[in-house]
Amino acid sequence: MGGIMENVKQFLQRVELNNWTAALLTAAACGVGALVVLVQKVYSHQEMQDKMQRARNRRAHSLQRAEQAVLQYKKSHPVTDSAFILSLSLSELTKNLQDGSLSPEDVFYSYMEKTLDVNKDLNCCTGILLESFDQLKTVASSNKRGLLYGVPVSIKENYAYKNYDSSCGLIINLDQPAQEDSVLVKVLKRQGAIPFVKTNIPQTLLNYDCGNPIYGQTVNPHNLQKTSGGSSGGEGALIAAGGSLLGFGSDAGGSVRLPASFCGICGLKPTARRLSSRGLRPIYRGQKSVSSSPGPLARDVESLALCMQALLCDDMFSLDPTIPPIPFNMQIYQSSKPLRIGYLENDGHTQPSPSMARGVREVKALLEQAGHTLVPYTPLRVNDILTDLIIRGFFADGTTSLLQKLKGGPLDPCLRPQVLPYYLPTWLKKTLSFLLKPLSPRGSAMLSALSGIGSVADLWKQHAAVEDYIQETIADWRRCNIDVLLCPVTGPAYNFLYCGKLFNAISYTVLYNLLTFPAGVVTVSTVTAEDEEELKHYKGIHQDHWEKLFKQAVSGAEGLPVAVQCVALPWQDELCLRFMKEVEQLVNQSKK
Repeated sequence: MGGIMENVKQFLQRVELNNWTAALLTAAACGVGALVVLVQKVYSHQEMQDKMQRARNRRAHSLQRAEQAVLQYKKSHPVTDSAFILSLSLSELTKNLQDGSLSPEDVFYSYMEKTLDVNKDLNCCTGILLESFDQLKTVASSNKRGLLYGVPVSIKENYAYKNYDSSCGLIINLDQPAQEDSVLVKVLKRQGAIPFVKTNIPQTLLNYDCGNPIYGQTVNPHNLQKTSGGSSGGEGALIAAGGSLLGFGSDAGGSVRLPASFCGICGLKPTARRLSSRGLRPIYRGQKSVSSSPGPLARDVESLALCMQALLCDDMFSLDPTIPPIPFNMQIYQSSKPLRIGYLENDGHTQPSPSMARGVREVKALLEQAGHTLVPYTPLRVNDILTDLIIRGFFADGTTSLLQKLKGGPLDPCLRPQVLPYYLPTWLKKTLSFLLKPLSPRGSAMLSALSGIGSVADLWKQHAAVEDYIQETIADWRRCNIDVLLCPVTGPAYNFLYCGKLFNAISYTVLYNLLTFPAGVVTVSTVTAEDEEELKHYKGIHQDHWEKLFKQAVSGAEGLPVAVQCVALPWQDELCLRFMKEVEQLVNQSKK
């Protein structure tokens, strides 16, 4: 018996020892696991910092190389009249290049020097395309002269250009250089244009400010304390400051038109699929409810028309057979037939700032004096459409894809207030939406929309609802017998850090992405002291928190550009441009 008890005692001691050993091993394993996770996080953070630094170094290197090339050219060509070259419109410049009055080299280096100069204040460039120096030699020695022969052009950062990143302001997209040029870049080169610089964007592109953790904040050339707009904000700033004559952006909710409005230039969002998007990097693919379109920005409408004429060519239709082969219709663009124009000052969702409402009223009066017929028009159900079809369409997956792109990286201050609600779990979004409904109907609807679409069947219903809304709106235009529409655009340029808090304020622009209608922006005035005084009494439609923020966002804008928006039915891009030209000419005549 004593031997058995001894054996039991030894067994129990071994078990106890093993338990202690297991506990120690478990604790050690947990510690090692925690250390591994910590090391991975530190490594990941360091890796991201290294990626960003490499991108910044590439930019700095390209700027330095370009500066050296400009100095060398100026030294060997001291009589180049850069001031004269920079003063020419696009149509004047192309004429001088075509007839040989100006050389492509003089034009290229004049614009390169100006770009390098304005970038120091505006931070609008993400890098010089050094291959443009080689392309310049090819263009200058070629006998083939396209419509944009010898014209330096700027492109938004998300346009694919061989051997360069298209980061969309996201660290995860760095060190992934494009394997080939985008279709539009290829067509531009075949038309003799020289893409020479990439321009800055906001993080994710789904924001209308212009800052990201990699390249920093772009500022407005008219007031360095204001944003240039977005997401094609680098384009807007560079063109407005004179560093580029013609630039290319993309527009999923106003991303061409808002920088044009904020910076005081012209911009066109063509009909969806009128221009090729192949090689333009979106924040994520597969979203079909709200259409994005590439589009040009320039100082005047004539430049936009010449650009569209150049792009709508056999080269583009061949490179991207999914684009309908519809050349530019010069007869419609040059028509002088009186128009029947719908107009609105308020869409029922966002009350425009006093200066923007005044811009519409003044242009309406000029158009009536010129013999056009103006009729009041109200878009259909904008409040419901913005949340149910647009926001819910953008984020049909409950914001999952967007958050995956942002995972692990720093959030830019411009974007932070916009995306923080995206991180809430779906059940909490729905609960907060229910609780907020009596207190903030718009906030409640927004949170509900951010919850996404529940099933494939629901997504199909949503797509069907978008199609129905497009047809309903076209029928409404025909019932009112209107050719085009005059309406406000968001502005004037916002103070910093407000765009992310006011995503809903883009109702005037994003509606036409949903509808696929072509829409353009024309600058018509500047903010006056009277506008600023009237802004003090701004109440808005809903008198909620967002409208208080909007009032703060647009304050302090005296002297900044005021713009209007011109809209046409799908595939009537030439009519839209003709309407924009009419507005531009009448405004210029009235100033004289």
